[in-house]
Amino acid sequence: MSWLARLFGKSSQLSIVQQTSLDAFQALPDCNVNTLLGMQRFVVVDVETTGLNLFSDRLIAIGAVTVTGGLLQVGQGFEVVLQQDSPSSAENILIHGIDGTTQTTGKNPVEALLKFLAFLGNSSLVAYHASFDRTMIDRATKKHLGMTIGNPWIDLAFVAPALYPEHAADHHALDDWTTAFSIVNPHRHNAAADACATAQLLLVLLARAHDNGVIQLRDLLQMEKDQRWLAR
Repeated sequence: MSWLARLFGKSSQLSIVQQTSLDAFQALPDCNVNTLLGMQRFVVVDVETTGLNLFSDRLIAIGAVTVTGGLLQVGQGFEVVLQQDSPSSAENILIHGIDGTTQTTGKNPVEALLKFLAFLGNSSLVAYHASFDRTMIDRATKKHLGMTIGNPWIDLAFVAPALYPEHAADHHALDDWTTAFSIVNPHRHNAAADACATAQLLLVLLARAHDNGVIQLRDLLQMEKDQRWLAR
């Protein structure tokens, strides 16, 4: 974990058990970016929120699955709804389907986020349009745990066009890419289902990356960085 996270990761609001759990996460070694992609454990995430405002909207749910050794680990998923003081708007509920009762009786945010960190470990994180997921998760962990996550993030919104430039001009949303590769997602806007669809897209991109000589995590991170620069 990053030294900043270790330095500022103490929260007086945590119980001894909760602080011990947080300390265990922060004591993990940093993700090894020299690891071969075929040996890397990726945690693919998606979130549901009260809206799209990065500054005022709240994190409602996190869904995540793992890709390890080039395989989607179907039985190793994660899903949690964070307890809300009040439910989101009716219009918002129509999008993600998490009803008001489920929101107000969800898991205590501290416990929910600690369970997510335990699931994550020191793995790299993957999302589509990752800046949104990252910001919402970081805001929640900062508020409830007093820290932000230092694990590397990979944004498939930049990796996909870098590896398939022939589709870059007209493929912008996650749905564009999943449709292109015949990835079916019958439960769109469910965090766990969207994470699973994103993980399947990751598998397609990892195969293409290997064919292009991208074999280490650092190579994939550099590819994303380069594509991000080109997209400016």
